[in-house]
Amino acid sequence: MTNIAQFFEDLKGKKVAFIGIGVSHRQVIKMLLKKGIDICICDRKSREELGDDYINFCNLGAEFSLGEEYLNSIWGADIIFRTPGMYYNHPALIKARQMGKIITSEMEIFFELCPCKIYAVTGSDGKTTTTSIIAKLFESEGKTVHLGGNIGRALLPIIEEINEEDVAVVELSSFQLISMTTSPDVAVITNISPNHLDVHGTMEEYIDAKKNLILHQGQNSKAVLNLDNELSRQFVPLVRGELIEFSRREIPEKGAFLGSDGYIYFSNHDNATRLFKSEHIRIPGEHNIENFLAAISAVQGEVSEQNMHMVALEFRGVEHRIEFVREKDGVKWYNDSIATSPTRTIAGLNAFNQKLIIIAGGYDKEIPFEPLAPIVNRRVKALILMGQTADKIEKAVRSEVNYDNKSIQIRHADNMEGAVAIANEIARSGDIVSLSPASASFDKYDNFEQRGQHYKDIVNSL
Repeated sequence: MTNIAQFFEDLKGKKVAFIGIGVSHRQVIKMLLKKGIDICICDRKSREELGDDYINFCNLGAEFSLGEEYLNSIWGADIIFRTPGMYYNHPALIKARQMGKIITSEMEIFFELCPCKIYAVTGSDGKTTTTSIIAKLFESEGKTVHLGGNIGRALLPIIEEINEEDVAVVELSSFQLISMTTSPDVAVITNISPNHLDVHGTMEEYIDAKKNLILHQGQNSKAVLNLDNELSRQFVPLVRGELIEFSRREIPEKGAFLGSDGYIYFSNHDNATRLFKSEHIRIPGEHNIENFLAAISAVQGEVSEQNMHMVALEFRGVEHRIEFVREKDGVKWYNDSIATSPTRTIAGLNAFNQKLIIIAGGYDKEIPFEPLAPIVNRRVKALILMGQTADKIEKAVRSEVNYDNKSIQIRHADNMEGAVAIANEIARSGDIVSLSPASASFDKYDNFEQRGQHYKDIVNSL
């Protein structure tokens, strides 16, 4: 019996609770119900709010625990699947662990059962783009690629379809990593900067979660770290397998780097192979050069130089990441809704060679905005603020030593419609307007994708 078959066999006769339905659980629940597993779905929503999910899962035999007391049913379960949105150190989960319950997640089980090589990417910024580039690089070699994780697709439901010669490429957030006890064959850490401190509480816990990507690797593994990032450099002593580093500023012992001549190189100790001009990378911004350096470092030796160059020329980027929306009356509009932290917004501002009009603000993750202020005062002509963090961002910008009220206009809006209207009023031919929030979306939207789509809809209706 295979490990996968044994896993399903072991679940029979056990009570399995799922906290939340969501993207990472919907297909897993359906798969297990069809295999005759006893499932209880625990969700804060009512049956009316769950709509078709409630009807469909009831018809498949699921039990439900709904409403404010939805977590009470986990005490009767043998195994508890938590959604990434459920904080691992939530009091209810701490109590469950003390009671001897098994707490796991879709991605943890996938890592344990996956028959093919796993490439996993995490980081504060750039992880979705880097993950997507790695997937494209393997696809260019004719590989069957299974792309998922935090990028929006659960992979455990297709575990029985995955072959040994395939490649799994996954993006992992700190919320997924905090409980991981298995690491991938190839681990990529794009960078580390303050993020999600509203949940983790301390920077130490956030960093420790990221460490789990490499802590459980063996001697045959590969770890790819950002040589230019102070915090990721501190992970070097933790690497048990092969260390690969990438850099825009230095020449690593082994890894991809940006040469002083503008070419991308791969260094292998005393030898450096020239790959292609960095200006051939289709998606704009120095941060996207870094993303390609990280991806190349991860796949070097498995993807041809020709295909690396081809992907650089053809890859158009990922939706909501400095995504061109439209040009109207000479004004170019961009959607950078993925910029949920100050560092992402800084990268977005640096991607252009002129001052921008930006729409910023949103849910407060308790991240300081002081590091954002200098670049805003230098590269923004109009700052349109909304959401919970609007006043914090304005205070940081006005308090910065180079603030000049004659060179930057600051306006406030009640919502996205108002913000776009102000931007449209201010903008003149040749201007660039970008949604670059430096904040999460949860004060008004379910996620950054929904926020970005709303922005695009409004812009396209102008």
